[in-house]
Amino acid sequence: MAPLIRRMHLFEIDDQPWFPSVFRERIQAALTIAWTTHVPILQSTSPARLVAKVLSSHLASSIRNYVFIDFCAGAGGPTPSIEKHLNQTLESSSSSSSSTNPPHGTFAQVAAAAAASDTHLAWPPPPPQTSPVQFVLTDLHPHVADWKAAAAASPNISYVASSVDAAAAPADLVGSYKRQGKKVFRLFNLAFHHFDDPLAKAILKNTVETSDGFGIFELQERNPQGLLTCLLFGIGILLMAPYYALIVWRSPLTLFFVYAVPILPFVLVFDGWMSALRTRTPDEVEALLRTCGAEGGDVEIARWQVTSGKETFMWPVGKLNWVICVRK
Repeated sequence: MAPLIRRMHLFEIDDQPWFPSVFRERIQAALTIAWTTHVPILQSTSPARLVAKVLSSHLASSIRNYVFIDFCAGAGGPTPSIEKHLNQTLESSSSSSSSTNPPHGTFAQVAAAAAASDTHLAWPPPPPQTSPVQFVLTDLHPHVADWKAAAAASPNISYVASSVDAAAAPADLVGSYKRQGKKVFRLFNLAFHHFDDPLAKAILKNTVETSDGFGIFELQERNPQGLLTCLLFGIGILLMAPYYALIVWRSPLTLFFVYAVPILPFVLVFDGWMSALRTRTPDEVEALLRTCGAEGGDVEIARWQVTSGKETFMWPVGKLNWVICVRK
C-alpha cells in the first residue's frame, strides 16, 4: 500500500553549515540518548539493543563472518551500544551452547558413530567459534576524538581517521577485511534519509559492488505516528534535560537553551519531523536498489535479498524501522 504522505526531501537545521557547533554537539548527544536509553515501564528495551537483536536474528549463524562498518557514524551514535549488546548476546549464546550440548556417550561410542558416518572426529571436540564481531566507525566528517573514546572502551571497535565517502568507499578499507575472509556489512543508523535519490543510488551502487550486506535503521517513519513520536521525543528532552545537563554533560548552560531559549527542543522536534518526511519505505529503498546502476545490472541485483520490518521500542508509537539486504 502506498504511504499516505509522499516523500519530501526537506532540509534539517542540524545539517546546515551555519548551525553553531555547540548546539550540533548537544543535538547529536540527544539523538544518541534516544538510541541507547531504556526508560523502564515506558520502554521494553533501547532501540540500539533492538538493532543488535535484529542483526543477530536475520544474519543468524553467519553473523561472525561479517565486519560491520558504520559509514555515517557521526560522533559514534548507537554503534558502540549495538556492538556491546550484540557481542554480549553472542557470548551468552556460545556459553549456553557449549554447556548444554556436550558430546553424547563415551569416547568409543562417539568414535563409532563418527566412523559410521564417515566423518573426521576431533577429540575433545573443538570449541564453538567465539570471536567477537568487529565494528568500524567512519564518516565523511570524522569525529576522531569521540571515536578514540569508543575504541578505548571496547577492543571490538576501530575507526578510520580520514574522511570516508559512502558512495566511493576506499578499496583498501573494504579489501582489507575481505582478505581476512570477512564479509562487509554496511550500517546506516538514522542516516539513509539524509541522502537524496541520486546520492542514495550512488551509495547503493557502491555497496552492491564492494560489500556483502547493508542495514538501514530509522527511529521515525513517514506517517502520523512517526510525527507523533518526534513530538514525544521533544517532550522527553524537556523532562530529562536537568539530569543530562547536570549529571551527564555537567553543563548547566545547556538548561538555558532548553527552557529559557528553547533552541534545542525546537530543533530536535523540527528536524525529527523533517526526518520523518524524508524517510523512505522499504519498497522505495528496494526501488532505488534495483535502479542504482550497479555493475552486472539485474543479474547482480537478483543476487541480493531484501527483508524489512518494525520493532516497537516505546508503546504505542515508537518504532524501529529497518531494512536489511544481504547477498544471497
